[in-house]
Amino acid sequence: MYDDEDDDRTFVVVRNDEEQYSIWPQGRDLPPGWVDVGVAGPKTVCLGHIREVWTDLRPKSVRRLAAPAGREPHVE
Repeated sequence: MYDDEDDDRTFVVVRNDEEQYSIWPQGRDLPPGWVDVGVAGPKTVCLGHIREVWTDLRPKSVRRLAAPAGREPHVE
């Protein structure tokens, strides 16, 4: 389909209720359960943002189960 080097599309960074991140082509309807987090640009920019903010890849529900009693896990 698209070769990353030839991909000049603009993407948006999206996040779901489990605080998992992905990218989505700008202008396309988002899939159910995903929201635009306000970052858009080339694929490399969007993936770079995700690498910076998504430091704990466990879903939110798993992080909550693993958190010590009475403490919420760190959430971006």
